[in-house]
Amino acid sequence: MSSGNYLDKLLDGVEVEWKPLGELGELVRGSGLPKTDFTESGVPAIHYGQIYTYYGLSTESTKSFVSHETAKKLKKVNTGDVVITNTSENFEDVGKALVYLGKQQAVTGGHATIFKPGKIALGKYFAYFTQTSLFSGEKRRYSKGTKVIDVSASDMAKIQIPIPCPDNPKKSLEIQAEIVRILDTFTKLTAELTAELTARKKQYNYYRDQLLNFEEGEVEWKTLGELCSINVGQAPAVNEVGKYPFVNAGTTPSGYVPAYNTEPGTITTPSRGQGGIGYVGYQTTRFWCGPLCYRIRSTSALISTRFLYHVMANSMKDIVGLANMAGVPALNKKELVGFSVPIPSLAEQARIVAILDKFDTLTNFLTEGLPREIELRQTQYAYYRDLLLRFPKPEPVEA
Repeated sequence: MSSGNYLDKLLDGVEVEWKPLGELGELVRGSGLPKTDFTESGVPAIHYGQIYTYYGLSTESTKSFVSHETAKKLKKVNTGDVVITNTSENFEDVGKALVYLGKQQAVTGGHATIFKPGKIALGKYFAYFTQTSLFSGEKRRYSKGTKVIDVSASDMAKIQIPIPCPDNPKKSLEIQAEIVRILDTFTKLTAELTAELTARKKQYNYYRDQLLNFEEGEVEWKTLGELCSINVGQAPAVNEVGKYPFVNAGTTPSGYVPAYNTEPGTITTPSRGQGGIGYVGYQTTRFWCGPLCYRIRSTSALISTRFLYHVMANSMKDIVGLANMAGVPALNKKELVGFSVPIPSLAEQARIVAILDKFDTLTNFLTEGLPREIELRQTQYAYYRDLLLRFPKPEPVEA
């Protein structure tokens, strides 16, 4: 069945009318609720900042609480209500919606508006609609500010929302509920895959710690300077786009250039820069290594470069400890060459690499494993979300 036929069948030829949010329910602007009001327990509280950073589309419980005395002064959030952010430093987070499904009444504060759906709107249907480009276009019309962007509650009320079969509330809610059910299925699947990925990463870290934990005297230890070539790259000769990854002050490509200066099977780690020191990458294709990135390869018959990568990836805190963090963080070569690594037998190295590579593929590779599966599910979700919520909007009539 084509996407158009599926949508036609779901709507069964009914009328779709775009209505201002203010006509679909009550909008209540919050106030107050600084983080200093939080308590260990008490009345559930939703802080606007947590809608950006902590919650998904809906929640049955809250991260924070306030005392009963403080709650009396705050706006109330009931089951099925939607808390919408009014303010953010970036446009994407303005108008982000959280559906509250908890049994106990909650509260919220400033920089947030509560949408209390009326008889022809489901809160979760509206929340899913806020993730579409159609809603983004609507809120852009009413956003104000540059450094801090705001959409007031009164302007939020003007945003148009598509409502199927508005003259038949029962059928309208049934259609909205079916759209929500379909999108919930994709959301749940993605959440399950994400939870599995988190569990596998913990498992990966556990096995890596166990496999690379050698007792004193169990194996020989040598410095990187004794085992490897270590040097930084150069700036590209030409400022053109090409097919080879450009790795500089990071572990993943920051662009692509026409030439390469390093062969595959090379470890990379930043030599200087904010936020990257200590992170270790392994490049599997030819690439251009930039001037702010070390490239490291084994030159010794005692150790494989891939085993060395796993050792260094497991030693991030130790590598960070070698860096000069004053001003712009920098990892000097004289410090790096003195970093000691264990050298088990080549057979043991191969065994450890085989185990850890399986976990690495499962948890980190974007072309296979769980990250790829999650990306595919997110793409599928976005497709069906836009399909189910893409209603024709009448052109405004010119006066």
